[in-house]
Amino acid sequence: MSPFVAEIVGTFILIALGLSVNANCSLKGTYGQGAGWMVITFGWGLAVFCGVTVAGPYSGAHINPAVTFGLAVAGSFPWVEVPLFILAQMIGAMLGAVIVWINFKNHFNEEDDAGTKLGVFSTSPAIKDTAINFICEVTGTFILVYVIFYITGPKLEAASLEDVKIGLGSVGALPVAFLVMVIGMGFGGTTGYAINPARDLGPRIMHALLPIKGKGGSNWGYAWTPVIGPLVGGALAAGIYLWLG
Repeated sequence: MSPFVAEIVGTFILIALGLSVNANCSLKGTYGQGAGWMVITFGWGLAVFCGVTVAGPYSGAHINPAVTFGLAVAGSFPWVEVPLFILAQMIGAMLGAVIVWINFKNHFNEEDDAGTKLGVFSTSPAIKDTAINFICEVTGTFILVYVIFYITGPKLEAASLEDVKIGLGSVGALPVAFLVMVIGMGFGGTTGYAINPARDLGPRIMHALLPIKGKGGSNWGYAWTPVIGPLVGGALAAGIYLWLG
């Protein structure tokens, strides 16, 4: 699998699973309706685990433009590949949103509240405050990307052997999953913690394009916050990481 395809597939799995958790917990008539925030944060964490597991061996499993951008700022990823990776992540996110809509179409039809329908696809602030909402997205993404810089695979080295390493395979994706969970359980309560431009923008675009019954507007006035905020947070994380050495 090429890195481009891996980013599409990994992001698709992340968004399909994550948005399906949103839909199951919020849409009218599902078995999971009303399950609550803890289920949502656990679900998104496990969605990250699955996406990273699939894409990791082929692309490094960025599955997030803020991670790609942060790695490039830190000099750990070539700038020339940044647009291609972000394009792949957007494609995967949009496809993930479509598959969730197809699976939950009857429940979207039954749901009366337009805000709930939009909430399946994209984030919104619990209390609207442009400056604070932006800071929240910067903060959550800063923590995400900064900690990712320190997540490394385990290795075993012996003086009599050359480059002996033992990896954990898919288990190596667990730290990132736990990281996303704890961000969601804490800082996530203010804005819904996009912490990933593709995660919010891709599904928001599909919300605008898909023929969803009674969907209302896509809240484009807020849409810049979960895009620019995470990119700033990722760049800030890279800068602090380089500064501290």
